[in-house]
Amino acid sequence: MAEAHRKALRNLEEITDEEDAAITADAQGDPDNPPADDLLRRRGRPPLEKAKQPVKLRLDPDVIERFKADGPGWQSRMNAALRKAAGL
Repeated sequence: MAEAHRKALRNLEEITDEEDAAITADAQGDPDNPPADDLLRRRGRPPLEKAKQPVKLRLDPDVIERFKADGPGWQSRMNAALRKAAGL
């Protein structure tokens, strides 16, 4: 967690409910100054319709090395090779 994020969370803990309500009301009235909740909320990726499932799979080291040799994205390439082999 970044230091600025930790500092923001500490500052939020020190604010009274009345101060928080006043700050929130002011922020909601100013489109250029959103409430802190909006700033600290994790964005992330939207959920997938068909999420991939984690599995424990034991593979030969040379197979893994071959896929990793082409650089980042080796797991996606391995998934594509498995889909092709499965006829999907």
